[in-house]
Amino acid sequence: MTQHIVCKVDELPVGEMKAFAVAGENIVLYHLEDGFFATQSKCTHMLAPLAKGKIVEGCKVQCPLHRARFDIRTGEVIDWANFPPGIQLLNIVRGEKSLKTYPVSVKDGAVRVKIA
Repeated sequence: MTQHIVCKVDELPVGEMKAFAVAGENIVLYHLEDGFFATQSKCTHMLAPLAKGKIVEGCKVQCPLHRARFDIRTGEVIDWANFPPGIQLLNIVRGEKSLKTYPVSVKDGAVRVKIA
């Protein structure tokens, strides 16, 4: 795994997220109260761009399309797609799948993400 500088610490305020392309991977970098975290950029339900979603309850990302929610720190599914009513029928085909996460570190004021 190689570490790649994604941005400077002060370029992403606490409570915000931003999409980046890093070493051939599309990721979303999140700045939470307890640090920086990175996940794949697309929701595992219907591949909607998570960066267009929102951070909720301080540590979850909500997909903008069907409102699936994931733990930003672990990638774990918190709530599977539930909007609009009836989307649950599609969930039979599109089973729950966690987000891929990436190790993040901060050194010399730069946020670094490890990409395999």
